[in-house]
Amino acid sequence: MGRRDELIATYAEDLRSKCGMQPDMDLLTKVTIGCGPAIYDADASTVAAGQEHELETVKDNFLVKKLGLSDGPQLMDAIRQVIETYGVSERNKYRAVVYYMLTKHFGKESVYG
Repeated sequence: MGRRDELIATYAEDLRSKCGMQPDMDLLTKVTIGCGPAIYDADASTVAAGQEHELETVKDNFLVKKLGLSDGPQLMDAIRQVIETYGVSERNKYRAVVYYMLTKHFGKESVYG
């Protein structure tokens, strides 16, 4: 099992235990691959949910650019909802898990073909 596979298993466990959802492993794998080398960097692999500029980055770079959504207040509402589902007090919110939940929330699985 390679490092990426280990991380995907960690992300799947977070989705099950912390978010209460059964992950679609194929989609989770594609979202993780889409994150690129960021998953291997301790800082970049997580979302600092308490920092407004970090949430803006998720909105601009992922929701608008990657998923092709139109900017609006509904995007930040969805990010906050995902953060709440993950657990506001949860220290490590993995970027791939947040992106996976946002992809599911907006029904944009087709982006990962």
